[in-house]
Amino acid sequence: MDEATVASWLERYVAAWRSYDPDEIRALFAEDAVYRFHPWDEGAKAVAGREAIVAKWLEEPDTPESWTAEYSSWAIDGDRAVAVGTSRYFATDHAEEVLFHNVFLLRFDEAGQCVEFTDVYMRRPD
Repeated sequence: MDEATVASWLERYVAAWRSYDPDEIRALFAEDAVYRFHPWDEGAKAVAGREAIVAKWLEEPDTPESWTAEYSSWAIDGDRAVAVGTSRYFATDHAEEVLFHNVFLLRFDEAGQCVEFTDVYMRRPD
């Protein structure tokens, strides 16, 4: 794994999030991938398996114009990478702007698909 490969994966991650195209989501993850995106929630469990990950993404889609996100690699060691960045949800008539600082813990297979994904995030205090 190198910086260019991780950067490409992160760009495709954001593009898949924006499009919610099941094939784009599938392309990111290995068949037996494990996805943790609410690691601190009580009773939260990892989503296991590519198809389960796709289904989970599609449950509550964000509208493309409601957010922006930027991530970059911070460290790479063999098949593991750490990425950092922000996810920003814009203010609406019903909600304030919300900014999350994210740390992605990633492990990839030889094909460049993610095998383990954990999003450790913190919401910026109001």
